[in-house]
Amino acid sequence: QVQLVESGGDFVQPGGSLRLSCTAPSITDTTHAWRWYRRAPGQQRGLVAAIAGGGTTVYADPVKGRFTISRDNAKNTVYLQMSSLKPEDTAVYYCNTKLNGRPYWGQGTQVTVSS
Repeated sequence: QVQLVESGGDFVQPGGSLRLSCTAPSITDTTHAWRWYRRAPGQQRGLVAAIAGGGTTVYADPVKGRFTISRDNAKNTVYLQMSSLKPEDTAVYYCNTKLNGRPYWGQGTQVTVSS
C-alpha cells in the first residue's frame, strides 16, 4: 500500500521559513512527479508547486520566488522550502503523486503564519 508521510508544518512568524518533507518509502519508481497542494480555511485545495521526474518545476504565482520544491530520489522524498512566509500562506499542505493513473495524498501538515 502506498503511503505518503508528511512532516515539517509549524507555527511561524511572517517573514520566517519552514521546510516541509514528504516521503513514500514503498514507491520504487523515481520517475513520477511530485506535487504540493494547500488548502486555506474556507478555500478549495490548490496547487502550490510541482516537480517532474526529470526535475522540471512549476510554481503557483503567489509563491514564485519564495518557495522551492526539490526531490531526493534516493530517499523517495520531496521537499518544499518556504521562505518569506506571509499570513496568507497559512493552510494545510498536502503532498501528492500519481502512480499508474491513481493519485495518492499525504495526510496534510498545518502551516500557520501569524504574528
